[in-house]
Amino acid sequence: MGLKIQNNSYELLKYNILIATAMIIIAALIRGFFLFLMRQTIIVASRHIEYDLKNEIYNHYQTLPVEFYKKNNTGDLMNRISEDVTRVRMYLGPALMYGINVCILFLLIIPFMFYVNLELTLYSLIPLPLLTYSIYYIQNIINSKSEQIQKSLSDLSTYVQESFSGIRIIKSFGRETNFSNKFDNESNRYKNKALELQFVMALFFPIIMTLVGLSAIITVYKGSLEVFEGNLTIGNIAEFLIYVALLTWPVISLGWITSIVQRAAASQKRINEFLKQSSNIISRKNKKININGDIEFKNVSYTYSESNITALNNINFKILQGESLGIVGSTGSGKSTIANLIPRLMDVSEGKIIIDGIDIKEMNIQNLRNQVGYVPQDVFLFSDTISNNISFGSKTKNFNLIHQAAEDTNLLSNINNFSNKFETKIGERGVTLSGGQKQRISIARAIIKNPKILIFDDCLSSVDTKTENIILNSLKTIMQNKTSIIISHRISSVILAKKIIVLNEGKIIERGDHQSLIKEKGTYYKIFKRQSEKEKTE
Repeated sequence: MGLKIQNNSYELLKYNILIATAMIIIAALIRGFFLFLMRQTIIVASRHIEYDLKNEIYNHYQTLPVEFYKKNNTGDLMNRISEDVTRVRMYLGPALMYGINVCILFLLIIPFMFYVNLELTLYSLIPLPLLTYSIYYIQNIINSKSEQIQKSLSDLSTYVQESFSGIRIIKSFGRETNFSNKFDNESNRYKNKALELQFVMALFFPIIMTLVGLSAIITVYKGSLEVFEGNLTIGNIAEFLIYVALLTWPVISLGWITSIVQRAAASQKRINEFLKQSSNIISRKNKKININGDIEFKNVSYTYSESNITALNNINFKILQGESLGIVGSTGSGKSTIANLIPRLMDVSEGKIIIDGIDIKEMNIQNLRNQVGYVPQDVFLFSDTISNNISFGSKTKNFNLIHQAAEDTNLLSNINNFSNKFETKIGERGVTLSGGQKQRISIARAIIKNPKILIFDDCLSSVDTKTENIILNSLKTIMQNKTSIIISHRISSVILAKKIIVLNEGKIIERGDHQSLIKEKGTYYKIFKRQSEKEKTE
């Protein structure tokens, strides 16, 4: 009889263990399933938000005027679209997910602990707030050290990039050793900051494990006293140890979450600073017209807001469709400012610029710029092939048009000397090309779009006189029926223009054609005579 009862008890115990095991497995599977759904919902949503936010910032950057980029450095702009957006994403993703997880576990576990034994619960939880604060404090140190490392790495990368971009200058001046020493110093600074971070990281986990272990020790010690007094069983102590283990990660993540929230708030503030900035270059009536090319400057003045320097002062001139205007003047006379004002890269401070009888402030900005071919003084080429750099000015990549643009700018002979011809990679900012080759690619990029208005802003300064004449003769055909503005410090570049104006300190001091200006024997004549004599001696 006793043996039968013993067997029944054993079977009942085995059955209960199996049921408990099955329930634990099912609970773990359900928990895992919901964790999967939560990650898929929150983390995926945060990635979509990150994608949208990056696109919003980038598109907003594109709407801001040139003055904005003069006031803000490129590194800071890149930081806000990468580092700051990532921090916001971390708050909307992992921080939110772990925050929800912490709240749910606290709501489920702590009431059970209170139900079993209030006093033991309080003792078990004593180290946990200290653990949270420790994590928060150490995490802030880690973040600070990480930012210093990031800045040091950024400085190091910028230095290396600048060194390689200017390798010709470094070699020509024999400064390789100086640059190597400076790189060594920058690299050493980065190493020291990385070691400081590793020291903090080395303390991180021992502190966590110490506090977690302290919580377990307190639980066992206090639980043992309660067992001796008959208030608890040994099973209750084991139960409490499991609860403490379950709460350890949520408590650790609580300090981490707090740090992420703070960093995300600071990053969102930085992002908002730029998103709140708006362009002052807007269209009043958004008119889309097919430009013929009549251009008129009416009492135009321009003052740089950051320096209060007046670049143009009461400028008046008119160019009819198909005519060419040459602009000559010394450095700082306002030539490039005129070039920037026509496609509205900047807006006039006073007066009006009228194209085909319409104030350009009433035109659709994109439509206006699409019909203007602008070759800036400061040439910028992309780290791409020659063909892609030329076709950048066109909406479609047509090899016949690319070939013709290269021929018109006297580039074909140079391109044919390259092993890959038009598909030659030109390196960062065209580092593998000469100054003249870069300028001619920039001109080809402008003429391939077949614009109604052509603006050449001192774009032949890096080519010799012979090449300049070849390009100008080629451009004669292209400039037919196009309004052209040729800005140069060389008289030879503007000599064929129907009208010529001479600028000095933002004012027009002479105007006319080449012959009439020579007869006046003023500033234009003096420049022409000086340059002619220089060419004879070369």
